[in-house]
Amino acid sequence: MNTSLPAEDRQDFQEILRLVRPGARVLDVGCGEGALLDLLRQHKGVDGRGIEISSEGVAACLERGLAVMQGDADRDLEEFPAETFDYAILSQTLQAVRQPRKVLSDLLRLAERAIVSFPNFGHWRVRMSLLTQGRMPDTPALPDPWWATPNIHLCTLRDFTELCADLNLRIEAATSLSDRRPARSIDPARPIENWRAEQALFLLSRHHHGESLPRTPGELFG
Repeated sequence: MNTSLPAEDRQDFQEILRLVRPGARVLDVGCGEGALLDLLRQHKGVDGRGIEISSEGVAACLERGLAVMQGDADRDLEEFPAETFDYAILSQTLQAVRQPRKVLSDLLRLAERAIVSFPNFGHWRVRMSLLTQGRMPDTPALPDPWWATPNIHLCTLRDFTELCADLNLRIEAATSLSDRRPARSIDPARPIENWRAEQALFLLSRHHHGESLPRTPGELFG
C-alpha cells in the first residue's frame, strides 16, 4: 500500500472510515503523523486518541490538535483500562511490533472491536519473487530492502486467521486491498485469497462480547 498518498486517497483509510461508526471512541495504535485520526475526526466525529512511538510523529499529531501520547504498543497498551474504546486500530503496524500476539490480544481487551491491516506475505508476487530470484521481495506492499525494513514479523493471510482462531477472536469482516484495484470484501478462509490479497484489513471482536460498553473512565491524555 502506497502510504505516501494523500490520506483521502488511501484505500485502507477509506475502508476504516466505512467501518467506524460516527461518534465512536477510537484508539489509533502507531498513529504516525495522525492522518487517519484526523480523517476520522473530520468525517466521523470520533473521540479519537493515539499512541505513537516516534517523537516526530507525536509532534506532528499535536500540531493537528490531536490527543496523542508517545508510547510503545508492545509495552504500553496494558496501561489502558479494559473496554475503554469502541475501536482500536492497528493500521500497517502489526508486522512491526515485537509481540504481535500480545498486541492483538491487548487491542481486544481495551476495545469492543479492532481494525487491523497488514501486508500479506502470501501474495503471489512475494511467492514469485522468492521462487525466481531467491531474494526478499520488492513489491508495492513491501517496498523497503530487507536491511532497512521496519517489518520484523511478516505473516500471511493464513497465519493471521489461525492466530485469530487461537485467540478466540471473531472475524466480522475482511477486505483485500491493493494500490491498483478497489477494496474487495473477501472470505479469508478461502485459500485463493492468500494468493490474491496484496494487503488485508480485518474487523475483529471477541466471541460473546457484550452489547454495550461502560463509559470511558476519566479523561485520557488530558
